[in-house]
Amino acid sequence: MGKEKTYLGVPVYRPRVAFFEFTSCEGCQLQILNREESLLDFLNLVEIVDFREAMTEGSDDYEIAFVEGCISRDDEVVRLQEIRQRAKVLVALGSCACFGGVNQLKNRFLDQGWVHRQVYGEYPIASLPVRSLADIVTVDVSIFGCPIKKEEVEKIVTNIALGKSIVHPKYPVCMECQANENICLFDLGEPCLGPVTRAGCDSWCPNNRAGCWGCRGPADDADPQRLKAIMVKHGFSLETIIDRLDCFGGFVRESARLRDELENVGQTGSVDPGGGI
Repeated sequence: MGKEKTYLGVPVYRPRVAFFEFTSCEGCQLQILNREESLLDFLNLVEIVDFREAMTEGSDDYEIAFVEGCISRDDEVVRLQEIRQRAKVLVALGSCACFGGVNQLKNRFLDQGWVHRQVYGEYPIASLPVRSLADIVTVDVSIFGCPIKKEEVEKIVTNIALGKSIVHPKYPVCMECQANENICLFDLGEPCLGPVTRAGCDSWCPNNRAGCWGCRGPADDADPQRLKAIMVKHGFSLETIIDRLDCFGGFVRESARLRDELENVGQTGSVDPGGGI
């Protein structure tokens, strides 16, 4: 499409890519199509051979597989393994693919049979505890967020085409939030996971006066103890912190530790604001 893409005068290779979805809302794929001002440039950067939301044709001859969604059925496991065998590069697209996303909230229920009955009644349907893509196959690249930001996808695809390394920010969302000169959400009475969540979204939610829910998972240099101290200082309960950490599945270990502490609070009646989670 259009003139051949070049980078510093060197022709850029257009990899064959395919988009797939598993248990998800398919919102991350929709993001690819929503950014119309750069859609033609993106299409010129790659050769899309399979994209159910955008085309009727399909091909198994692809090099890069963008996979949205978590795994919640046996047939999805088989299909994902087949995609992995064909793809040179497998990209986990969005929070569901990376961590299980909102869907993994059902894993908190020990009795999955009860969950099935509440949702589906007696209707026979296969539904397993939710897993991320990396729980099943090797993931080469992860693109975080719920939904993903297309600007980040474009940058990563460009780097793949050019053979450049892909580096995610190590610092938390708070640094982007401060750079954007936002009022701290804690000062507005809103709980926020900005101190521990991986940056790269340009503090998307805090820019709109909504506290971060951690959809991008933990930052490399995150300090969970500091988060707990901040939340308790601003009057938020352990239950509130747990609910927010649990939402997208990226903070499973942290929320488990805090849940253990909540049980101890029930026995002792006190919260240690400086204790670790």
